Amino acid sequence: MTTDASKLERARSDGARRGAATRAAAPRRADVAGTADSAVARLEGAARAWATRTLGAWTPPKFLWRSAATGLLFGSVLYRCARQPRRVNWEQTLQQIARVGPQTLGVSLLTSSFVGMVFTIQFCKEFAKVGLKNAIGGLLGLAFARELTPVICAIVLTGRIGSSIAAELGTMQVTEQVDQLTVLGTDPVDYLVIPRVIACAVSLPILSIISFAQALGASILLADLRYGVSPNVIIDSAAKYLEPSDIGIMTAKSIAFGAVIAVISCGWGTTTTGGAKGEYKIDYNDDAVRGMLTVDQGTLTYPAPSYQPPEPVSYTHLTLPTKA
Repeated sequence: MTTDASKLERARSDGARRGAATRAAAPRRADVAGTADSAVARLEGAARAWATRTLGAWTPPKFLWRSAATGLLFGSVLYRCARQPRRVNWEQTLQQIARVGPQTLGVSLLTSSFVGMVFTIQFCKEFAKVGLKNAIGGLLGLAFARELTPVICAIVLTGRIGSSIAAELGTMQVTEQVDQLTVLGTDPVDYLVIPRVIACAVSLPILSIISFAQALGASILLADLRYGVSPNVIIDSAAKYLEPSDIGIMTAKSIAFGAVIAVISCGWGTTTTGGAKGEYKIDYNDDAVRGMLTVDQGTLTYPAPSYQPPEPVSYTHLTLPTKA
């Protein structure tokens, strides 16, 4: 009994010592954990302060944030056209189609005609040397359908319609007309942007097909009058080499070009800042783009219109009435 009691007493004393040691070590572990947490908190605070100072003082370039806004606008247009087609304002869309087509058709036909003549001169000269006149029509048709016609019409659309859209929406932005539409409960994207995007995407393929026919017709006329190549030879060669998929490729490219041109023009217009100065910059940049459309073939020159700021009004000639 005495031995058992002594063993029990020693076990109790050992348990008491271990408990005391544990209770003594617990505050030390808590102090270590608290120190680590405070170090992490201080590190996070320093990183947050550095990021605030650095990013707060950094202003993104205007081109960067306008490009980002245009990209978001493009995504919004695609989403609304695909998921919410009922929100499209078809009345505005038809008005924009009636505006885009006639304003671009004349310049597109003129440009396509002279590009077709230039390519005809080059092809006829070189292919006549090797006796391959029968392949001229096919190569001209492939070049016009796959590459030249969509690009030419897209450039003309950029100068004629893209600049007009950017200037129009830029004026509405700086005069707060876009904000007024929002206050009246009308979404500016649905009312201003989507109709113009659809109009350009629908009109450009039609313009491309008409310009393709015009370019091929000008090539046939020049080859017959200047180089003596029969129109039937060119038409048969073009019919032999061209396939329906080539026309489909031209149409798909035209739709993509028209949508992208319209979205970029709308994005640049809706992000205009600076009042009348911002409007002047938009007109100046758009005329610079339009200046690249100058067509110079021999004696023909299509000059690009330039922006002329209004003359300042002088009031020095006015005199105030004097008392009698």
